[in-house]
Amino acid sequence: MWIHEHKKWPDFTWNAEALAGKLADVRHRQGRLLGRMEGLGFDLRREASLDTLTSDVVKSSAIEGETLNPEEVRSSIARRLGLDIAGLIPASRDVEGIVEMMLDATQQFSKPLTKERLFGWHAALFPTGRSGMYKITVGNWRTPEAGAMQVVSGAMGKEKIHFEAPDAKRIEKEMKIFLAWFEKKSDLDAVLKAGIAHLWFVTIHPFEDGNGRIARAIGDMALARADNTTDRFYSLSAQIEHERKDYYDYLERQQKSDIDITDWLSWFLDCLGRAIANAETTLSKVLFKAELWKKINQSPVNERQRNVINRMLEDGFVGFINTSKYAKMAKCSNDTALRDIQDLVSRGVFLQNEGGGRNTSYKLPDHSA
Repeated sequence: MWIHEHKKWPDFTWNAEALAGKLADVRHRQGRLLGRMEGLGFDLRREASLDTLTSDVVKSSAIEGETLNPEEVRSSIARRLGLDIAGLIPASRDVEGIVEMMLDATQQFSKPLTKERLFGWHAALFPTGRSGMYKITVGNWRTPEAGAMQVVSGAMGKEKIHFEAPDAKRIEKEMKIFLAWFEKKSDLDAVLKAGIAHLWFVTIHPFEDGNGRIARAIGDMALARADNTTDRFYSLSAQIEHERKDYYDYLERQQKSDIDITDWLSWFLDCLGRAIANAETTLSKVLFKAELWKKINQSPVNERQRNVINRMLEDGFVGFINTSKYAKMAKCSNDTALRDIQDLVSRGVFLQNEGGGRNTSYKLPDHSA
């Protein structure tokens, strides 16, 4: 029996006492992180939020096995938020669609979640009306013609059914109940609401595809309501992607269980707590960049140097810098590159690595130092 086949579905129950400590810890971590971010200037908060939103979009798709270009995602988010950052590049339709959905969920978190809004999100995710090579119903609930919605693994003849969603004929009624609950004012903590909404939506599985990404967007919307801010400083999707096996194990276990969802909520709170703890890494990078540029701007660098430093500060930058690499990035001669590098070394902006001669290379100071 699947969870949605129980007579008391969807009247979930949980052991509030067993979850109280974990919920209090998560709420404390949220408050401490948001407090630290409030102490930063507007520009730094926006940069931290941009990094977090980029990670959220990239990792939410990665959970489903879809790889997005982080720079396309970052550029799309920055454009939509009106942020002035260097190196904006065009983004594909797939990237624009998931960014549009995520920003609508987090930047417009106070607006009601409705059927029409969900249809818009789904249409944004599948702008061609196809999932891969297959044509699907877009901007509407899945239909009976699409067949049973099952998650299956294993070779033909030895298939294992991990989950089977409710019949398509039930979806309209199921989603009406879900959306009414999501918008109803109650004493339920918004963090718990995010965990329940995630499980509930995934269980209904109302669309032919994209249910996981939309469930995580709904969860982020609930968390934005919990934080009461459009700025995002921690990424639950990034943490879920890191713990993907456990994520699917707990979801499957709950689907095969009854309406007591204590185990799922316990894991959800633990995962969220780790996501918030890991946000400290993002914050430290933002603070490092701010301090570095504060130091540099006491005696401004030239445009070539500024561009190369910005490139080295990007998450995707690999390795160190040397004269030829600098010359290629800055589009200048090796002699000019060497003069620029020597100037940055004299200021303490670049540190020379061990070794010399033709293998001489440089790095930025370690932000964790």
